[in-house]
Amino acid sequence: MNTNSNTYTVIYTTLICVLVAAILAIVSQVLKPKQDANEKAETISQILTAAGFDDKAHWQEIGNAATIDFYKTNLAEAYTVNAQGAQVQNLDKDKAEILSVSELKVQNRNIKNGEDFEIPVYTFNNGTSVIPIYGAGLWGPVWGYISFDAGLDNIQGAYFDHESETPGLGGKIKDDPAFRAQFKGKTVDFADVKAFQIVKGGAPADKRNAIDAITGATMTSKGLDEAINNWLGAFKTYLQGRIEARAAEVAALAAAAEAEAAAENANQTAE
Repeated sequence: MNTNSNTYTVIYTTLICVLVAAILAIVSQVLKPKQDANEKAETISQILTAAGFDDKAHWQEIGNAATIDFYKTNLAEAYTVNAQGAQVQNLDKDKAEILSVSELKVQNRNIKNGEDFEIPVYTFNNGTSVIPIYGAGLWGPVWGYISFDAGLDNIQGAYFDHESETPGLGGKIKDDPAFRAQFKGKTVDFADVKAFQIVKGGAPADKRNAIDAITGATMTSKGLDEAINNWLGAFKTYLQGRIEARAAEVAALAAAAEAEAAAENANQTAE
């Protein structure tokens, strides 16, 4: 074949393209299990950081296997819930089954479109529960996790991440511990205009369901605010149901203790 002909050039270029594509496909398949494992460990480290077990640097230091083992050991249960607040399916604890960021993206679309959704709850042995959020920042998606105490009425911590927010500005949702620390001790108020608020210019000191926005990152703060409220709205029935059940449980325990004390006093009086 004439190596200077157009036919030779087309055939040669086509074969090279096919060969390169085949090599890339094989490499992708070989590396996929490791990529999936890294993604799972990263997501679990974010959940654990939000739950307050340790900071993100700790999980990076101890590595994927140790992080996942800690999660399995300390997890009480994990499951998905729907719009009615009902538990839909269990997530396998032994396999450290979680919803990935890409799966949260799908559920976020379902939430915004008013379609059926299944969103995860991660509950640990110490009573802490963690829920995810997902939305849009200024330049790309933002996501993260918020943890609650056993009564699900007080926030214990939070961790957020992003794809492409501006370093030093919107990127502070991930990089600035002081921003995330504002969430600790706050609460969610479904009776308010917004269940939770990130306030530009500063939140009122006495407002328990609000924190300060990031200075110079208005759009990222607004996007995170919207993401949090969209997902809190999706979790509303579940959270309110659990809060009411917890309150009823506490009331029942108090009533039982009071009845026991009254009976003891009556016995002492009779004696």
